[in-house]
Amino acid sequence: MMGTSEDQSARFVNSAAWSNGHHGSETESFGYQVREFVKGVMEMSVEFAKGCRDIVRQSLGKEDSFMRKNLGKLKGPCEKVCGKLRFFNEYLPEDKDPLHAWSVICFVLVLAFAVLSVNTEGENSIPLEKKLSIHPLSADRILLPDGRYIAYREEGVAADRARYSIIVPHNFLSSRLAGIPGLKASLLEEFGIRLLTYDLPGFGESDPHPSRNLESSALDMSFFASSVGVNDKFWVLGYSSGGLHAWAALKYIPDRLAGAAMFAPMVNPYDSMMTKGEMYGIWEKWTRKRKFMYFLARRFPRSLVYFYRQTFLSGKHGKIDKWLSLSLGKRDRALIEDPIYEEFWQRDVEESVRQGNAKPFLEEAVLLVSNWGFRLADLKLQKKQQGKGIVSLLKSFLSRGDG
Repeated sequence: MMGTSEDQSARFVNSAAWSNGHHGSETESFGYQVREFVKGVMEMSVEFAKGCRDIVRQSLGKEDSFMRKNLGKLKGPCEKVCGKLRFFNEYLPEDKDPLHAWSVICFVLVLAFAVLSVNTEGENSIPLEKKLSIHPLSADRILLPDGRYIAYREEGVAADRARYSIIVPHNFLSSRLAGIPGLKASLLEEFGIRLLTYDLPGFGESDPHPSRNLESSALDMSFFASSVGVNDKFWVLGYSSGGLHAWAALKYIPDRLAGAAMFAPMVNPYDSMMTKGEMYGIWEKWTRKRKFMYFLARRFPRSLVYFYRQTFLSGKHGKIDKWLSLSLGKRDRALIEDPIYEEFWQRDVEESVRQGNAKPFLEEAVLLVSNWGFRLADLKLQKKQQGKGIVSLLKSFLSRGDG
C-alpha cells in the first residue's frame, strides 16, 4: 500500500510539472481542460481499483484473517451440500465442464424468473386512468330574466310540428347531453315529440345561481320553456335525482304542466312524513358509503367537497358505481361495462364537471336531504288513465329504445 501511494504521488508531481511546462507552449482552452480532467479521473480510478485489490488480498490471502476464519466454518457444510447434489452432473453433457454448465443454467433460470416477474407485474398492474377532456363550448343558450344563461339541447321534431313537448331536468353528475339514454331519433319523429334538456345552474355551460332552491329550479324551467317557444303546457320527465326538479315543477308551476312522468325518482330520505317502514325500505337498499354521504350532506355538507375532489372533480375518469356509491345488479353492471355506454357516460360526465366547481354538486346534494318546503302528499296529482296518452307513448318508446 505504501508503494502504491508513492507511485501515485510521483505520477501526480510529474503530471503537474508536465502541465506547467506545457502551459507555456500551448494556449489552454475549455476542451483541453476537460480532456486533462478526464485523464486525471481515469488515472485515479485505476489507482483506486489497485488499492481495493490489495485490501482484498490482505483480508482473504492470509490464514489468520478474520474473513477467512469465518468463511472457513462454512466450507464443511457447503461441501456436504455439493456432494449430495453432485448426482445432477450425470445429466449434463459429457464434454462440458460442470462448473461452466451450471453457471449457464443458473444464469438462464435467473433471467427466466426476471422475465416472468415483469410479465406478472404487467398483468396485475392497475390500468392507466383516463383523464377528463375539456371540449369546446357548443351549447345553445337562452337568457333568463335575472341575467343568467341556461344551456340546452333540443331533439326530435321542430316546435311547429310538435304534438308533445317534454322537458328533462338531468340528475346528479349529468348534463343536458344525457337526454333519454338509448332513445332513437326516429321514435321522437314517429310520436311527434320535441325533447328539451338543459344544464342545471352551475352544470355544463349554464351559469350558477347565487341562492338556488327548489322554487328557483321550477321557475328556471318555466322561463326556459317560454324562451324556446313552448307556449302550451309541457310534460316534465324526471328519473333518479332528476325527479327532485320534477317534484318542484309539480309544486310551483302546476299551471304550466301537462303532466309529469317519473322513473325511479328520488325522495327526501329524511322526510318526517314517511313511516318507519317506508324509511327502512329506502335506507336498507343503499350501500354504507352512500348512507354516509347522505348523512354528511345533511349534517356536514361542506365536507362533501373533499370527496368530490377525490372522485369526479379529480380530473380523471372512474367507475360510476364507485363515484356514486351504487349497488348494481348484474344487468346494470353489464350495462355500465358496455363500451358504447361507457363512452356516452364519460362524455356526459365531462360536460357535467366542465366548470370544475364543487358548489352546484353540493347544492344538489343538500337540496335532496333538506326541507323541501312542501310534502308530496300535498301535491294535487291526478293519475293518468291507461290509453293513448303521452304516458303510454313514453312507455312505448322507452321500451323500444331499450331494445
